Amino acid sequence: MDELERVAELARRFTYHAPKGDQAIRYEMIRDRAHNLAAFIDEKTPESREKSLALTKLEEAVMWANAAIARRE
Repeated sequence: MDELERVAELARRFTYHAPKGDQAIRYEMIRDRAHNLAAFIDEKTPESREKSLALTKLEEAVMWANAAIARRE
């Protein structure tokens, strides 16, 4: 990656991306499906570090999925 590409990539990562088109709807769809899975995990697994990590990783997955939409479209 050359210097200009690195600068552009950093700007992409650290700049606010206002939703456009149907992006806000897709963000909500991703969050809604993740919430359903989170509720299932919460109901079906015992309180534990592993459960906490599973829910944290699910939160991370939502964040990265929404970032893919925001940053790459």
